[in-house]
Amino acid sequence: MKDSLAPGLTFEFSFAISEQKTVPRLYPESAEFQLMPRVFATGFMVGLLEWACIRAVIPHIDWPAQQTVGTGINVTHTAATPPGLTVEVRGRLEKVEGRKLTFFVEASDGIDKICEGYHERFVIEAEKFNRKVEAKASRAGGKGETSDMGQA
Repeated sequence: MKDSLAPGLTFEFSFAISEQKTVPRLYPESAEFQLMPRVFATGFMVGLLEWACIRAVIPHIDWPAQQTVGTGINVTHTAATPPGLTVEVRGRLEKVEGRKLTFFVEASDGIDKICEGYHERFVIEAEKFNRKVEAKASRAGGKGETSDMGQA
C-alpha cells in the first residue's frame, strides 16, 4: 500500500446497464428470477460498486501483487433501473484501518438515485491469498462445487 491510499480519496465510475445485468440473468438456473422484472439486479449492483472501489485503489497499491477483496456491504437499492440507462457510481474512501478500507458509495441512473451505503474491502497479497484458497479447495476435495439447494 502506498501513502496515497488515504481517507478523502474520491472517485466516479460509469457503466451502461444492458439486458445481461437484469434480475433474470443473475442466476439463470433460478425459475423464480426468470419471472422477476427486467431491471438492474441488486447482485450486479453490488458487483458494480466493488468494481468502482477496486479501480479507485489500484493506483494506490502494488497492483496486481496487492489486490483488494470485499469484506462487507451495507447499501440500499431504492430505485429500479431498466436496461439502456447508465449508472454513475460515486465514492469516497472514508477510513483506512491497517489493510481495511471503508468506502461510502452512492449511485444514480441519470433519473433517480438508486443506492447508497458503505462497502468494506481488505488489501491482500494476491499470491499468499491464492495459496490459501488453493489449500482450502484441496482440503474440500471437490465438496461444494454444486448445490442441490431446494431439491428434495
